[in-house]
Amino acid sequence: MADQQESRQRLQWLREEIARHDYRYYVLDAPLIADVEYDRLFRELLELEERFPDLVTPDSPSQRVGGAPLDKFSQVIHRFPMLSLENAFSEAELRAFEERLLRYLKEGTGLAYAAEPKLDGLAVELVYENGLLVQGSTRGDGRTGENITANLKTIPAIPLRLRGEAPGLLEVRGEVFMAPAGFRELNKERETAAEPLFANPRNAAAGSLRQLDPRLTARRPLDFYAYGISDPSLVNCGGQMELLRQLRLFGFKVSPLARFCPTMAAVIEHYRYLLEVRSGLDYEIDGMVVKVDSFALQERLGSKARSPRWALACKFPASQATTRLQTIEFQVGRTGAVTPVAILEPVAIGGVTVSRATLHNEEEIKRKDLRLGDMVLVQRAGDVIPEIVQPLVDRRTGDERPVVMPAECPACGHKLVREPGEVAIRCVNPHCPAQRLRSLIHFSGKSGVDIEGLGKKAMEQLFNEKLVTDIPDIYTLRAEVLEKLDGWAAKSAENAVAAIRAGKTSSLARFLSALGIRHVGEVTAQLLEERFETLENLIRAGKDELLEIEGVGLQVAESIRDYFDDPAVLAMLRRLQELGLSQQRERGHAGENRSLGDAVFLFTGTLASCSRDEAKEMVKKLGGRVASSLNKTVTHLVCGDKPGSKLKKAEELGIAIVDEQEFQRLTGGNQ
Repeated sequence: MADQQESRQRLQWLREEIARHDYRYYVLDAPLIADVEYDRLFRELLELEERFPDLVTPDSPSQRVGGAPLDKFSQVIHRFPMLSLENAFSEAELRAFEERLLRYLKEGTGLAYAAEPKLDGLAVELVYENGLLVQGSTRGDGRTGENITANLKTIPAIPLRLRGEAPGLLEVRGEVFMAPAGFRELNKERETAAEPLFANPRNAAAGSLRQLDPRLTARRPLDFYAYGISDPSLVNCGGQMELLRQLRLFGFKVSPLARFCPTMAAVIEHYRYLLEVRSGLDYEIDGMVVKVDSFALQERLGSKARSPRWALACKFPASQATTRLQTIEFQVGRTGAVTPVAILEPVAIGGVTVSRATLHNEEEIKRKDLRLGDMVLVQRAGDVIPEIVQPLVDRRTGDERPVVMPAECPACGHKLVREPGEVAIRCVNPHCPAQRLRSLIHFSGKSGVDIEGLGKKAMEQLFNEKLVTDIPDIYTLRAEVLEKLDGWAAKSAENAVAAIRAGKTSSLARFLSALGIRHVGEVTAQLLEERFETLENLIRAGKDELLEIEGVGLQVAESIRDYFDDPAVLAMLRRLQELGLSQQRERGHAGENRSLGDAVFLFTGTLASCSRDEAKEMVKKLGGRVASSLNKTVTHLVCGDKPGSKLKKAEELGIAIVDEQEFQRLTGGNQ
């Protein structure tokens, strides 16, 4: 008993001592002991834990070596969405970003910023409770990620327990990445083992984190930089730069190239500096992230549908190369649009082999004067999407041929049409197999209902085997049929069917987005869910009702009505209902204030205490809706200085008239 008590105390000292040396080595880059001495401490820890396994704690350094393999990753819902960032590609767009901020805030003076390198890695969230790492997940779609806790614990730069005093709950966000040197070494090992090579460090990092066996992840040279937290109100920091200093005190690595910039001119200067030193860094960056430094101003600015207003990712100029345009293929999308795709002589750009590039439409081909056989300048726009910048006219030989657009659909032979006001040509055949396949891939993919195991390749196979020709067919698939297909086994078939069954219930917004209704993306789908709540209500909604929604215009309203007026669509939806599919409205977080849940606000006149955009955000945060015109659904007309004709009409309709002071009371003030 005495021996166990002594071992408990010794283990506690070893854990603290190893954690202290990890912090000095990985975060401060200032080790205090030699590697051999560190190894001796670690070996003693492992020996004691082997003798007394009941003394092993979750924050023990031994937990970094990886545990038993998992069958699959479970899903994690982020308490606060991990929003993506709006992109900019030039200094002019940085200045335009500041101008938008000042207009929104109704301020004439400049703002202060935090400017940080944009790491080319994988965004993750780390959840700490009482200082202990309890969960780690991928960003996923921003709202739902994958639980990769065991894999993240293997990364030495991620503390298993925070240093100092931390809040009871802290959700830290950052980037997992792989240094180019480690990437090259990893690929060398894979080449020796006759394994497929990773295309670039980002893919290698992502693939390493998605290993079901964390012991494999532990062998990969992964690193981590923290850049933020989900809720800044939980720490006593006034802005982003102060938060980065606090994260470092908690034990995290943060970018040493993050800078406080008192002006936009300083931001642009730092952008130029990062562009200059980029090639000499021991990790890859593809741009710079700019954030309004003040958390109070970030709160005022709020967020748009997909991104915060107060932050921007300014990408570096894309990598470019010269190659030959061999031919052009024409692809049919899920809405029938026929898109030309350039087939290129393979060329390496930024470490990736490029052989295809999008050409968007016929107008793009004409504008750039592209011809088959041209030598062309190709770039990876935003370091991701390959595109043709221009033909190299001086290198033409006279053998180049003009590009001829097809008159018939390349998939079904139906005559192609160009609708008024559009540049795209379309196949309007509702039975076109290419459109049907694209729609099915979209429905089951991550932008749709996200059925694990039914990605693009799987859906193409099921479609070609005629097992799935329409959305309801997905929900009739049986494991005993799937396991007989090439590339499938009993386990993968069972997992796919289980995922199909688990996905029968989804939010209305996700389901609508998955259906692929033309002009209805994630944002519009969310607006429709908020307004109509059920699919039945939406199906019955007239065009005028749709037009009452702020953000829904005539084109969108007509597209929605055309979709639900189609008897084939209604039959398909009935079949899905019979197969057990259901939709439910997404609810807010527990305790969320939705005091304006039944209210519809319209604004007129100038507000003194805040801008109109800020006022609208205050309404939406409290569950209310904002109308774009006066109609019978409006419950409150907010009148600022010099209200227009809406005031008289609202009085005639008996709508509640609210002045600015009353509006502030209803919304709890300009918080």
